[in-house]
Amino acid sequence: MFEGLFARFGYTPMGQKTAKRNYSGANVGRLFSSWQAFSQPADAEIRASIATLRARARELARNNDYVKKYIEMVHKNVVGANGITLQVRSKDPKGTLDTRANTQIEDNFAKWGKKGNCDVTGRFSWRDVQNVVIMSVAQDGEVLVRLIFDKKKGLQLQIIEADMLDETYNNLSANISMGIEYDNYGRPQFYHVFKYHPASLTATTLGNKRERIPADEIIHLYRSDRASQGRGVTWLRTAMTRLKMLEGYEEAELTAARVGAAKMGFYTSPVGEDYVGDGEENGSPIMDAEPGVFEVLPEGWDFKPFDPQHPTSAFSDFIKSTLRGIASGLGVSYNYLSGDLEGVSYSSIRAGVLDERDSWRDIQAWMIETLCDKIYERWLEYALLTKNLPLPIEKYDKFNAATWQARGWAWVDPLKDMQASILAINAGLKTAASVAAEQGGDIEDIYLQLSQEAAMREKLGIKTDFNLKQEAIDAQNQNNNATD
Repeated sequence: MFEGLFARFGYTPMGQKTAKRNYSGANVGRLFSSWQAFSQPADAEIRASIATLRARARELARNNDYVKKYIEMVHKNVVGANGITLQVRSKDPKGTLDTRANTQIEDNFAKWGKKGNCDVTGRFSWRDVQNVVIMSVAQDGEVLVRLIFDKKKGLQLQIIEADMLDETYNNLSANISMGIEYDNYGRPQFYHVFKYHPASLTATTLGNKRERIPADEIIHLYRSDRASQGRGVTWLRTAMTRLKMLEGYEEAELTAARVGAAKMGFYTSPVGEDYVGDGEENGSPIMDAEPGVFEVLPEGWDFKPFDPQHPTSAFSDFIKSTLRGIASGLGVSYNYLSGDLEGVSYSSIRAGVLDERDSWRDIQAWMIETLCDKIYERWLEYALLTKNLPLPIEKYDKFNAATWQARGWAWVDPLKDMQASILAINAGLKTAASVAAEQGGDIEDIYLQLSQEAAMREKLGIKTDFNLKQEAIDAQNQNNNATD
């Protein structure tokens, strides 16, 4: 008699054997009936949702405090105050650095990167371009950078928002998916980009046409989750639902707390007489409520208070729990996303910070590889061709030796971390160059500055603690030698 009940909940009575599935995550039955999953190509999954996800992510970025903080965290930690800066390491045939050529290239690139030079609109510097790109990818999931050649200015960059790449344009016979035209191996050949933003007044009035841009003129920046993925999806995607629900919950609690603080109530009459308040709204009498105001009731009337208890005692814990899930989805620490450092110890904050910094370094490496390297290669080619960079174009391969210095971070506990780095260097487990890079510095620049400062101190007769200690050691050694 219990067989039907057992089967209903996925159990098998004792003595009966049933075939077991290899993976519990593939179980079926009543308990898993709501877990629907279908295997589709990556673009098929994205096509139906990409526009809605992008629009909702932008709305959250405009109005949600936590998303605004997250976007700021992305550009501050990936790009930083100085941007990802170029360092050229071209070498002579003997293997020594060609310092003169390297400095010349770096200076010319820095000049090109100033506001008004590198961007077709004249509004962005090279650092601004980096910021707009990384914030667009985090928020929208993707962004396009078009490479335009100008005979006088050389390379010019045009930032194109994801909306401009027509995700509704699909043509199987021409191998076009969501605005991207591919060859038979899945390599992009052309990008079909709108002339105007599809929601703009210009597009509505004049009509909108697509431009077929060769792929070698476009850098399409997005991070792939699957090998076959052709378009990018917002980095907020797994946290969006919680973020919106939490926003609504906080708004409701705030409203309830404000209502509760006024301690309003209702007037009742035992004889059923009509109540006349301060006025009417939609045909019903109303009474204005102000904190600290009491009024005399008419004879026979009673007052029933309305005193909701908000926010509830569980409010803080619930917010924390929800934000922890959101922070995990965004790949950042809860403490920095929420600004909540209560009860944080050095060990716990250090563990969280180090893990988060690894994520930022991963994004920095991705951005260097997909944006910075490609732009430098094209800039160098155009600069040599136009003679804006007076170096022989025959040595393009030699000069195409860019390294990039991304921002670093200060130590959580400077004394302890510095001591650990010194021990690692002395033990041969780290180099001074790697320690400097972790801090966002370059060892060559550091040593050059130290040398210049030492020469300046000697010229001006300035002695530091190090000099004084060294003189004391030298004096002691001389005394010891004299005694011997």
